[in-house]
Amino acid sequence: MLFRGWKDTLDEAYRTLDGKYRLFLEEDNGYIPHRENYLNAFKTLPKGHVKYILFGQDPYPREESASGYAFIDANVKSIFSNRGLSKEVNRATSLRNFIKMVLLARGDLCANDLSQEAIATIDKRELVDSIDALRVNFEKQGVLLLNTALVFTDKKSSTKHAKAWQPFMKSLLASLEAQQPKLILFGAYAKALERHLSLEKFETIALEHPYNHTFVTNPDALSLFGPMKLLDK
Repeated sequence: MLFRGWKDTLDEAYRTLDGKYRLFLEEDNGYIPHRENYLNAFKTLPKGHVKYILFGQDPYPREESASGYAFIDANVKSIFSNRGLSKEVNRATSLRNFIKMVLLARGDLCANDLSQEAIATIDKRELVDSIDALRVNFEKQGVLLLNTALVFTDKKSSTKHAKAWQPFMKSLLASLEAQQPKLILFGAYAKALERHLSLEKFETIALEHPYNHTFVTNPDALSLFGPMKLLDK
């Protein structure tokens, strides 16, 4: 397992977790992503390259989708289809709205027509079509794709997991203070970090969670992610 500059940081952050919760992570098989995958975001983006940390909510609640990266649905084979967005993207509401927002930022869509039919007419020859290519484009921009809770068991336990991971996130952020990454906070779970952690040393960008349709046309989301060209080959 290669953590590309993260090992000491992750070891220290992991030690801050409650002992019973560490035992749960080490011995339980009832969560997703599985033990070998929930730290995936640290395996592909070197620590020294981090410019942003995107805090989502928690992993996709489907084993085939939970990838260890926020918003990267491992069940998505293609982003697009000849009818617009692929059925896998349409099933993942947050990802669907995020892709629509990026297409709007690129000028491929108009705010008054975000339909499948409109997406079907876009010339996609210069666009990436795999979910992994989207992840790579995020990381080229220095975006670390984290959730506030790195594992999922069931919906009623999501708040418990997010709270359990707060000491880990606090330690992680302390190790990155010198780099001053910008913190992108998606939704209530991520915004709760502002109340529980000391974030005043970081620039924070708070947005509604992308499962809200308003995210697609949010001017702050468009101005932040548009210049990143996340769908460009």
